[in-house]
Amino acid sequence: MSLPKTMKAIQIEKTGGPEVLQLSEVSSPTPSADKIIIKVEWAGVNYIDTYKRAGVYTLPLPLVLGEEFSGTIAALPTSDSVLKSEQYALRGFQVGDRVAGTASGSFAEYVAAPWDKCWKLPPHVATETGALSVLQGLTALTMIRETYPVKRGDYVLVHAAAGGVGLLLCQACSYLGAHVIGTVSTPAKAELAKQNGAEDVIISKEQNVTEEVKKLTGGQGCHVIFDGIGKDTWEDDFEMIRRKGTIITYGNASGVVPPFAPLKLAGKNVKVARPTLTNYIATPEESAEYFEWLFQLIDKGVLKFHVHEKYPFTADGLRKAQTDITSRGTTGKLVIQVA
Repeated sequence: MSLPKTMKAIQIEKTGGPEVLQLSEVSSPTPSADKIIIKVEWAGVNYIDTYKRAGVYTLPLPLVLGEEFSGTIAALPTSDSVLKSEQYALRGFQVGDRVAGTASGSFAEYVAAPWDKCWKLPPHVATETGALSVLQGLTALTMIRETYPVKRGDYVLVHAAAGGVGLLLCQACSYLGAHVIGTVSTPAKAELAKQNGAEDVIISKEQNVTEEVKKLTGGQGCHVIFDGIGKDTWEDDFEMIRRKGTIITYGNASGVVPPFAPLKLAGKNVKVARPTLTNYIATPEESAEYFEWLFQLIDKGVLKFHVHEKYPFTADGLRKAQTDITSRGTTGKLVIQVA
């Protein structure tokens, strides 16, 4: 497959609000030792895109945004050592294969992705589903296997249970036999969370979340709390966790969790974790383990993806997507149709 010299991409030349997003003509990626070049069809929208655009991270500019893609392989790695490696052979990549994966710069017509962060899509999985599933799906699965191994009978609290990661946590934890309690902001979101595995849902704008959790758990609290909201729910988490429980803070939708003294954990011997996906899939073996499990669960119908909206591949399209995702009014996944 021949590669064009230039391509369209959504990038920023300075940090700021959604207005700094622009559709530009940039150089296309070229074949390299350890990366696969993908012709992008769909790109997932994630909170991290807004952090990069706003300048939360110090990154070189100009910068093409986007972290998650699905599409077809346009070019393979050029390194013989990569092509002959056991883990590369396991994936069986060929030009023209449909794949999904994670790589910075995915809001573009082509993206160069590390080969070990890509996976061939099974024949029955739509290309669009690939871009819906990777970041949020792998985030949920790594947390329930490694950050806190969820077990049958556990009481699990999922904040923002109707969000992209929240819905997948509800589905996966329910599948594992846990009692899933979700928090949401509206009755409509409550219904969606229940449809996706939550046994009980608390509407935070209408109910006292802490009191309801204590009632549902016989006053003991939850074994684990998955908190993607951050600052607004942080202090209440310590009221709702049980003795020897685990609080997992994985997002900052309401703001960053404030610094705290380790002595705060002593009251109930609580564990606090702040995981990142990249540290769970750092090696080819680790990424293969989780990609395989992800698509097994999709194949079984355990994981299903609710699409909030599909946006056009334009500056205005991504501006609207980023405005929507930061409004905390969305449900499920937001996705850009690139091709």
